[in-house]
Amino acid sequence: MRTWEDIAACVKAGQRLSAEDALVLWQEAPLWRLSELAVAKKRAISGDKVFYNRNFHLEPTNVCVFNCKFCSFRRPRGSAEAWEWSMAQMQELCERYVGSGVTEVHIVGGVHPDHSLDYYCSLIRMVKSVLPEVAIKAYTAIELSYMIRRAGLSVHEGLQRLIDAGMNAIPGGGAEIFDEEIRAKICPDKGSTQEWFEVHRAAHELGLKTNATMLYGHIESVEHRIDHLMRLRELQDATSGFNAFIPLKYRNFGNPMSEIGEVAITDDLRTLAMSRLILDNVPHIKAYWVMYGKQTTEMALMFGADDIDGTIDDSTKIYSMAGAEDKRPKMSVEQMCEMVTRAGFCAVERDTHYNEINNIK
Repeated sequence: MRTWEDIAACVKAGQRLSAEDALVLWQEAPLWRLSELAVAKKRAISGDKVFYNRNFHLEPTNVCVFNCKFCSFRRPRGSAEAWEWSMAQMQELCERYVGSGVTEVHIVGGVHPDHSLDYYCSLIRMVKSVLPEVAIKAYTAIELSYMIRRAGLSVHEGLQRLIDAGMNAIPGGGAEIFDEEIRAKICPDKGSTQEWFEVHRAAHELGLKTNATMLYGHIESVEHRIDHLMRLRELQDATSGFNAFIPLKYRNFGNPMSEIGEVAITDDLRTLAMSRLILDNVPHIKAYWVMYGKQTTEMALMFGADDIDGTIDDSTKIYSMAGAEDKRPKMSVEQMCEMVTRAGFCAVERDTHYNEINNIK
């Protein structure tokens, strides 16, 4: 078996990691060396740039037909903590952002038992009517698979209806961990790995860019993480449809898996770096600041991340309900630029598809 030094030298020379070499590097290389390798890979792809955008989230409901063991967001119907926003309420929220410079609306929520594909199309059309200039990044693959199957359509047909309504991109949620045995333990009734890939492959074939995620730090092993990343890399080789990968740290507050605790920040940084090195064909690695917190996000920029997400404006509850440090997450453009500058990079505002909007700061 090759040593981590041998593998690091091969990575530096531009060779692609195998699963076996990735495991050695992940487990044995010192953190400083992973930082060095990941930043070099990041610079080869995006130079000194670190991206952010002006965005907000719509989370129509936290009522969900699934009951994943890691989820702190879901509430049963009738719970005092459940919500189901009306279309009028969501329109009012969108109207607050008219003229604000926001370029993206991110829509995800629970898989509601009563919401049809027509409902989801109507929601997209409503947002576009209020904010015609914004891109709509909407619905996880699990939400999409459920609504499209309920409508009796093929995945391609259902996605095309949503595209026609104004959907511009798909977020990466619902991936969790692709290993089927682990998935059966943490989200047994949720859409399968196969469904997730079916939706994203179809989206790519229709010209729709998507993101991808991985939920890590629970009962999975490093081998499971590598398997997850390798499956994403294989699809990206075939379609080139992923814009960004977002590793999502399991947060343990308020869910049935709470007793397992959370992984250390060093594990977060190692996961970010290895994600950048394994996913050599995915343009961007995102350190989602709402999940990590601002200090860890700043450190993440030294481990291969080149995106920190956006302003958010206190519009998401998914991670705050799971114990993230920012209970009302929002960051100004100035704060994001300061964070990136402190880390030694150049902050660049982007749109959903990574087109640059302003001059480098």
